[in-house]
Amino acid sequence: MTDRPKISAVVHTYNSEKHLDKVLSALNRLDEILVLDMESTDRTVEIAQAHGARVIVKERGEHRIPEAYRDFADHAAANDWILVVDSDEIVPPGLLDYLFAELERDYESPRGYMVARKNYFMGKWMRSSYPDYTPRMFKKDGSYWPYAVHTFPTYEGPTVYVPKERTELALIHLANEDTGTLVRKMDTYSNYELERRGRSYSPWKFIYEPPFRFFKSYVLKGGFRDGMPGFIHSVQDAFYRFTLLSKLEEHRQAGEAAEKDIDRDASVVK
Repeated sequence: MTDRPKISAVVHTYNSEKHLDKVLSALNRLDEILVLDMESTDRTVEIAQAHGARVIVKERGEHRIPEAYRDFADHAAANDWILVVDSDEIVPPGLLDYLFAELERDYESPRGYMVARKNYFMGKWMRSSYPDYTPRMFKKDGSYWPYAVHTFPTYEGPTVYVPKERTELALIHLANEDTGTLVRKMDTYSNYELERRGRSYSPWKFIYEPPFRFFKSYVLKGGFRDGMPGFIHSVQDAFYRFTLLSKLEEHRQAGEAAEKDIDRDASVVK
């Protein structure tokens, strides 16, 4: 056993064999790898066991999102500090060195670390979506992860941002998503966001929010540097906003007045 600070990596999986070998290989310097699997039917568990990971299998059932078991997995880990890694993310060696140094400097004080992430589209790193900060390491005691999609954990102590300027420390998101995948996620994630944020909004947002999202992604965040993939990704970012607003309006139109109109028209036909 080494003298360096002990960290448990927690990886959630479901049919994750595509990238899992690379993901777990990057974590072999840690004291524990805990894989919480949601009844995979591919080689996920076999690959995890080959890397010496401790595997816990939980029934998937109606739970379709990893957040269903994130809090359980975090508190099932053996060590005080938790490093959360998605099954399609590579943790670069420099990031581990950075985190080890942070804990050697101060192991006891509770805090959380936000880590930048590099996302790819059409094989190119999308600068427009960088740094895409995400919470990745925190002290287990006092932490809690809510059961809702795309939520962040709560934890005791301040939040520390790993410097985005040091791009060699950023997580590498291996999912090189195509247009079809992004469109499907657009529909799914907008439904989740609709549930989380409620139904109130201003129709004026149709006028300025989608165009601003494109401007922010393509101009302010440098999507133009990524060529045609950057342009397409920025348009899709704007369209995501338009999709969410459309669903909000759809729910507004489906209110009591709309129901009365349908009933009135139906009575005329009779």
